[in-house]
Amino acid sequence: MEWFSTLSLALGSAWTSGINLYATVTVLGLLQKFGATKLPGGLDALDNWWIIGVAGGLYAVEFFADKIPYVDSVWDVVHTFIRVPAGAVVAYAATNQLDSSIAIPATLLGGTFAFASHGTKAAARIGANFSPEPVSNWALSFVEDGIALGGVLLAVFAPMVIAAVLIIFIIIFIWFFPKVFRAIKRLFMAVAAFFRGDSFQEVARKAG
Repeated sequence: MEWFSTLSLALGSAWTSGINLYATVTVLGLLQKFGATKLPGGLDALDNWWIIGVAGGLYAVEFFADKIPYVDSVWDVVHTFIRVPAGAVVAYAATNQLDSSIAIPATLLGGTFAFASHGTKAAARIGANFSPEPVSNWALSFVEDGIALGGVLLAVFAPMVIAAVLIIFIIIFIWFFPKVFRAIKRLFMAVAAFFRGDSFQEVARKAG
């Protein structure tokens, strides 16, 4: 069942990459560096201190950016083009030593899970930005950080559990996909308005 553990790690890490890519890379790298696990495939390269340092530094930036209303949404739009392909790369790196009949679908699924988790996060954030107080942004950010960090640990040490989590998540995501899609549309329109100097909130409300 080694292939199952590797596949669960690949897809679980891709999923958490969609939520917080830099935390995912940092934790995986540290776990490998300190001998807590032996990462499969090309993921063993993450134990390099340069990679850990860069990912950790970017995680520190995201930790604060993610808690500032509207800045978090701009950050999410930019990272749509980073987290999703990175999720596919993470999945491929983990499975590239397996048969191509597993590695190729895993890569495609990795990108899909990263897109789904990123989209869900972005949709939740655009809703939180219309909350009358900033506490919801902070609470949501800490919850997301916890899910990302916990998800990585489950992907490494509890393959059956993370597999169950992914199945449940994808069922919920499919159910709420229309709402997520509309929220992402509002997010992109609002951020475009933000850069034009218009009201972020007003454009997002009209788009909704």
